[in-house]
Amino acid sequence: MSTLAHTVSDSKVMLRRNLTHQLRYPSVTIMLVGLPIVFLLVFVYVFGGQLGAGLGPHQGRHAYLDYVVPGLLLITVASVVQGTAIMVATDMTAGIIDRFRTMAIARASVLTGHVLASLLQTLAAIGVLIGVALGLGFTSSAGPLAWLGAIGILTLSAIALIWLAVALGLSAKSVETASNTPMFLILLPFLGSGFVPTATMPEGLRQFAQYQPFTPVTDTVRALLTGGAVGDHAIVAIAWSCGIALGSYLWAIRLYNRRRAATLN
Repeated sequence: MSTLAHTVSDSKVMLRRNLTHQLRYPSVTIMLVGLPIVFLLVFVYVFGGQLGAGLGPHQGRHAYLDYVVPGLLLITVASVVQGTAIMVATDMTAGIIDRFRTMAIARASVLTGHVLASLLQTLAAIGVLIGVALGLGFTSSAGPLAWLGAIGILTLSAIALIWLAVALGLSAKSVETASNTPMFLILLPFLGSGFVPTATMPEGLRQFAQYQPFTPVTDTVRALLTGGAVGDHAIVAIAWSCGIALGSYLWAIRLYNRRRAATLN
C-alpha cells in the first residue's frame, strides 16, 4: 500500500472514531449547535424590532432576520469548532495521542480525523440553523450558484477555524483551558458586521470591525444570500481564511511534532 493510500485509510478510521465520539456524547453537540439558535431567537424576537428599524426600505423584525442570519451562520461555525479544541485537548491529556504514536498509523491521520469530523459537524449545524431561519421567515433571493458560493465561503472559513481550534487544543494544558480559549471566535462576529452595520459604530470600533477577518466573510455571505453586491469582500474573505488556515495548520503540526519528540525522548 502506498503512503498516500495508507494515510487515507488511517484518516477514515480516525474520522469514524471521532464521529462515534460525537454520537456517544450528543449533549456537547446539542449545546454547541443550540447556542446560535438561542442567539437567533433572542436577537430577532427581543431586539429585532428595534435593530431592524434602520436597515433601509424594509424595516422591522423580518428585515433584521434577513440581516442577522449570515452573522449567525459564522457564529455557528465558531461555536462548533470550540468542541474541536475540547476533543483534541481531551485526547492529548488522556494519553491516547501518545498511544497512537506507538501504532503503525500515519501521523497525519490523527489530526485529519479531527478536522474532517468537525467539518461534517459544522456543515450539519449550518444546515440546522438555515432550516430554523427559514422556518422563522428568512427570505433569500439567491439562486443555486449563490447558495453554493455562500456555503463554499462558510466551508473555507470553517476549515480555517477548525485548524485554529486544533492548534489551540494542542497548546492547552487542560481540557478546561481548551474550552475557554476559542471563546474569542464567538465574540468577534459581535464586533463586526454580524449584528449591526459597522457604520453605526464609534470610530475606533468601526475601524476594528471593518478590518477584522469575520466582517468580510459575513458581508460576502450576506451579499450572496440577499442578492447584494459582493464587491471585493469575497477576495478579502478568501485571503483571510487561507491565511488563518495555513498559519493554524503549521502551528498545529509544530505542536504535534513537538509533543511527539518529547514522548520519544
